[in-house]
Amino acid sequence: MSINPGSRVACVLVGLPGTSKTLVAQKVCRYLQWLGIASKVFNVGNYRRKLFGAYQPHSFFDPSNTAGARSRAEASQEALKEMIHWFRKEQGVVAVYDATNATRAKREVLLQECRRNDVQVMFVESVCEDEGLRLANALENLKYSPDYEQMDSQLALDEFKTRVKHYEGEYETLTEKDLTYIKLIDAGSQVIVSQIQGYIQSRIVYYLMNLHIAPRNIYFSRHGESLFNVMGLLGGDSELSPRGKQYARALPSLVSTYIPNAGQLTIWTSTKKRTIATAKHLPHKKLAWEALDELEAGRADGLTYGQVEDLFPEDFANRDNDKFNYRYQEGESYRDVVARLEPVIMDLERQNHVLIIGHQAILRCIYAYFMNYSYERLPYIKIPLHTVIQLTPGAYACEEKRFKVDIEAVDTHRPKPKAGGSAANEPKEDMAMETEPTTPIPSEPETVAQDMKPTLNGGGAGLFAAATADTPRIILSNLTTTTFRDAIHPHADSVKSRAVPIPPTTANTTAANGTISAAVAVTTTTTATATATTTVVVTPTPTPTAKATATATATVQQPSPAAMELPPLEEKARLFLSESLPLSELHRYHHADAPLACPAYTSL
Repeated sequence: MSINPGSRVACVLVGLPGTSKTLVAQKVCRYLQWLGIASKVFNVGNYRRKLFGAYQPHSFFDPSNTAGARSRAEASQEALKEMIHWFRKEQGVVAVYDATNATRAKREVLLQECRRNDVQVMFVESVCEDEGLRLANALENLKYSPDYEQMDSQLALDEFKTRVKHYEGEYETLTEKDLTYIKLIDAGSQVIVSQIQGYIQSRIVYYLMNLHIAPRNIYFSRHGESLFNVMGLLGGDSELSPRGKQYARALPSLVSTYIPNAGQLTIWTSTKKRTIATAKHLPHKKLAWEALDELEAGRADGLTYGQVEDLFPEDFANRDNDKFNYRYQEGESYRDVVARLEPVIMDLERQNHVLIIGHQAILRCIYAYFMNYSYERLPYIKIPLHTVIQLTPGAYACEEKRFKVDIEAVDTHRPKPKAGGSAANEPKEDMAMETEPTTPIPSEPETVAQDMKPTLNGGGAGLFAAATADTPRIILSNLTTTTFRDAIHPHADSVKSRAVPIPPTTANTTAANGTISAAVAVTTTTTATATATTTVVVTPTPTPTAKATATATATVQQPSPAAMELPPLEEKARLFLSESLPLSELHRYHHADAPLACPAYTSL
């Protein structure tokens, strides 16, 4: 993406330890890189550890400790120097400067140095006013932070709390009316925006308003094996093969067995028959997104790779040379798909429990977003059939677990070709051996209800545009209200961004009462390294159709905070981290009680 040099931005984090600054920094950088904007995180803690070692006692962070203050200032200056060098020499566009930046004096040093180098500064402050949320953040920080490796957990927690107290003594929140900043309060329950300017800053604000920093898992699965998969054909809108239908029957049992809080799950599919048929037997709310439709193959649609090579040799060679950027004639490139998936990513960032049943190219793009894969690597990510992928995003890593159902399917992965034309060597996947599948169960194909259209409240993108143009600072509250975020979505009118509800359908009664056995290989990885593999046998018993329909349409009422007997604070925080307690209950603010209309914004 071509960016004016004057548009270079330093996104400077502000906040006490344990306020999810590093998570915010990593997510902002990953989002911008996914959009093709050159971005990099400069974490001052990493510079400190490099210069002075990983472990430092809490006294090192005491403002009255002059030696410690001098060392911390040295680490900050080193990070700042490398950030400016990166802007100058490597054509950087957005640098994310991750540190506490607790005082106005420290922030002024950053501000003046950036101005001297023609770099805009945008502050991002993360504030946690709720004690339970702060403790939950602290526990998550201690689990992964290099500062507390191999330290007793209680000692580490005590050290961390004392470190926070040192910073609290000198902390000064952002209040300057002439500064550009966004302030996130209690995991985004309230957002304050001030003096935002230009395209890049607007994109960052838009992303942060959708950001989900509470612990959660995201699930992906390709559709069951299709008839086009079996024949090796590209694109199309084919039905499932017998083995694909068998996978669709086995999926509900896998979901209920391995996905926590599966009853709260929402299923997202494309508008293609094969994804909708795969989701058919799942008794959950379903949405069909046109933005999740498979990459358009253009004139290669319905052909095999061999036929494309014979009929369109130039197209075939050009795509092999640059698979991410090359666009099929009358079709799409992976870059096109990334652009149309942005509304999906934004919606996904604010969801708690979602299973996406999609297509190979689409899931590659979404997987690359969460795993921070490069554009060069993205088109060759292995997303096998009949496998559910679980991703757990975090500040320091994104953990991955795969559940491979033991139902045979063709391998549609095409490795990256070498310069000479043969396939390049790729690391082998750490998965259990497949066994003979059980007898497939026939199922009726399903189509999308074409007459159902989504609705939006309010005035679309113009609401947010008018607010930011007319008022230098605005407060946006109750941001978990989905209708408000939908109203400010810049792609709200795009056909490809629409999600259409799929109504419950009547399934085959005899088949629905049957039992399917399938082995599931469970593979856990952190980034690319496998850490554990176990195999179990799942025997799902699908719910009868009448009950499934009721489940899909029922609304689960959460008890209000006043009615809940709240556990002790630390236990409450641990429940939040394990996804057993919602954020709303953690800080005694029940978002379900908020009005389902666009909340008012208030100028300061």
